[in-house]
Amino acid sequence: MLGEPPLKMLRYQQQMSFFDPAKVDGIIRFVNLSQEVLDRDLSHVLSRIVEEVDKAAPGIVVVDSFRTVVRAATYAMAGELELQGFVQRLALYLTSWQATTFLVGEYVESEPRDNPVFTVADGILWLYQEAARNSIVRKLQVVKMRGQAPMPGVHTFRITGDGLQVIPRLIQKGQERPGRGPYPPPRISSGIKGLDEMMNGGIPAGDSVLVGGPSGSGKTILVTQFIAEGVRQGEAAVLAIFEEHPPEYLGRAKSLGFDLAAMEREGRLKMIYLRPLDLSADETLVEIRETAMRMGAKRVVIDSLSGFELALAPAFRADFRESLYRMVGGLTSLGITVFMQFAQLPRWAG
Repeated sequence: MLGEPPLKMLRYQQQMSFFDPAKVDGIIRFVNLSQEVLDRDLSHVLSRIVEEVDKAAPGIVVVDSFRTVVRAATYAMAGELELQGFVQRLALYLTSWQATTFLVGEYVESEPRDNPVFTVADGILWLYQEAARNSIVRKLQVVKMRGQAPMPGVHTFRITGDGLQVIPRLIQKGQERPGRGPYPPPRISSGIKGLDEMMNGGIPAGDSVLVGGPSGSGKTILVTQFIAEGVRQGEAAVLAIFEEHPPEYLGRAKSLGFDLAAMEREGRLKMIYLRPLDLSADETLVEIRETAMRMGAKRVVIDSLSGFELALAPAFRADFRESLYRMVGGLTSLGITVFMQFAQLPRWAG
C-alpha cells in the first residue's frame, strides 16, 4: 500500500462477497509503505518492496497506488532518468519473482505516451467511466497484453457486491455453433397454421424474424403463440421483456389462453425482465445468450426492440444497430430462432 492506509481499504473490502477476514495477515498480507514514499527516495522504496516480496514469496503482488511513487518522485524533484531507472529495476525484479504483479494507478489518457511504466508492463488494462445524461457507464479496454490476442474494442463492466463483472463486447471463439448446419435448414412452426403455410412450412430454424406493426395489431399474440408452440413440441424458450412488468405480461397472456407462468414453473420457459436505464446491449446479449445456452433453448423472443432501445444508457443508443446485429448474430449462430417485436417498423429496417 502506497496510498490510502490498509485499514481504510479493509473497511470497504469487507463489504464484498469475496472478502475473507481469516485470510488477512495469513496468505494475504498488507504492507503500508506510504510513509517511506513521503520520507525516503525511490531506491529505499524499491528496497522495501523487494524485501517484503522476498520474505513472503507470493504468487500475486499488488502495488496500490503505483501512481503515488511517480507523484513522490515529482515532488522530490527526482529526474526523469531516476524514475526510469527505478521502473526498469522494478521490472527486472518482477520477472525474477515469478509472480503476477498488478501496478494500480490513477492516470489520464495522455500519460501512456510519456510514462516509462507503460513500456515495461506486459499488460495494460484501462478502466474509465462515462457520464451521459443521468446514467454512468463503466468501460474497460485491453490496451496491451504481451503474448495474447485480446478481444478488441471497449467492454462494459459493472461493480457489484461480488466485485467487477465484465461484459465482453463480442462472443468468444468456441462458444458459437460451427456453421449453420444443413441447407436448406429445417422449418419450425410459428404456432399459426395459416402463417406456416404461407412460409412453405414454417420459419427456417436459426433465423431471426422482425414482427412490426402499430399498437393493437396482434404482435404480442403472435410471439406468444410462437413460444407456446415451441414448448408444446418440447423445446425450451427464453422471453426477454423490456416494457411491461412480468406479472402484467403473464396475466395478459393468460387472458389470451396462454399460461406462460405454468410453462416457467415447469422449467420450459425463462422470462428475463431487463429495464435498468444504464443497460448496455452487450450486457443484454450475455444475459439472454447464457440463459438460452443453459436451458438449451431453441426459441428466443425479444419484446420489444423499442423498449430495449429505450432501456439502453444514452451512450449505447448511438451503437444500437451494431449491437443488435451482434446480438442477433450471436443467438442465431447457436441455432436459435429469434422473434423480435417492434411497435412500428424502425427507420433502419428498410
